[in-house]
Amino acid sequence: MDRIIGTYTTGLDGPLLIVIGGMHGNEPAGVLALEQLFDLLELESEKNPAFEFRGKLIGVRGNIAALKNKERFIKRDLNRSWIPSHLEHIKSQGASLDAEDKELVELLNCLEPFITSSSDQICVLDIHTTTAHGGIFSIPNGSTRSLELAKAMHAPVVLGMIEGIKGTSLHYFNQANWGDKMTSVVFEAGQHDEPLAVDRSISAIISCLRELGCIRSSDVESKHEAILKTYAKGLPTITQLIYTHSISPDDQFVMEPGFLNFQSIEPGTVLARDINGPVIAQESGMVLMPLYQKQGEDGFFLVQPVEY
Repeated sequence: MDRIIGTYTTGLDGPLLIVIGGMHGNEPAGVLALEQLFDLLELESEKNPAFEFRGKLIGVRGNIAALKNKERFIKRDLNRSWIPSHLEHIKSQGASLDAEDKELVELLNCLEPFITSSSDQICVLDIHTTTAHGGIFSIPNGSTRSLELAKAMHAPVVLGMIEGIKGTSLHYFNQANWGDKMTSVVFEAGQHDEPLAVDRSISAIISCLRELGCIRSSDVESKHEAILKTYAKGLPTITQLIYTHSISPDDQFVMEPGFLNFQSIEPGTVLARDINGPVIAQESGMVLMPLYQKQGEDGFFLVQPVEY
C-alpha cells in the first residue's frame, strides 16, 4: 500500500485539506472513501466545466501495517502516539523503531512538506469508525475554527474529548505546534463494517472542503448533506464528555452487549464487567464508543447534551 492515496489540485491558491484514513487498521472506511473521492473529483472536472477547486486535497493511509492485518494496531495505538516529545525521540532512533513508531515517522515525513509549503489555512481531518452502531459524530480540537468545521459536517459534535484522551492527531495538529494556520477535526462515520460508513466519510470530506472554501456550495450535490443529516436525525447537536473509562489488558474488561452510540443510561446501569466485578454508571448520560473489540484503551465514554 502506498502512503499517499491521492492528491488533487487545479493550481488555484487556497486551503490545504489533509485527510487521514485508516489510523486504526480495522477502520478502512476513510481509506475507501478517499479512493472513491479522488475518482469523483476527476470526473467532476470533466462533466462540469464550471467546477472550481481552490487549494489542495491530500489523502493518506495512517497505519499501513495494521490495515494489512485488519487490526486496530500492531504493537500499540498509533492514535495515542502523537506527542511532540515522543516524536522528537523516535526521529533519532532509526531502525530500532517498533511498528507504530515506524508508521508515525513515515506519516509525519510524508505530511510535513505539504504543511510547511502551504501559506493558506490547513486542516487535518482524521476519519474513524466505531465498534458500536447508533450514530455518527465529529470531534473538534478545542479551537473555534475546528468547532466550525465539526458543525459543518452535520453530525453531533462532542466537546471535551481533547481532555478525555491523550496523544491523538487532534492534540498534535493544532496552532500550538504548527501556528495559526493549522487546525484539525475528527469525523466518526459509524460502525466499522457498515457500507454506508464509506458514503458518510465521502460526504464529510466534501462538507469540510466546502467549509474551508476549496469548493463552492453550488457544486455540492444535496445528497451529501442528506446522507449525514438523515443518520444524525434525533441525535443531540452538541454533547460534552463527562466520563472516560480507561482500561488495560489486566482489567479483563468486557462491555455488556447491545449498547449503541448515544444510548441514554441512568445511574446504576451495569455497563461492563471487569476483574473487580460490574462496572456501574454513577450518573445519567449517553454512552459513546462502547468497546466491542479486543484492542483498545478506552472501555467507553459518557456524554451529556449541552447548549452551546
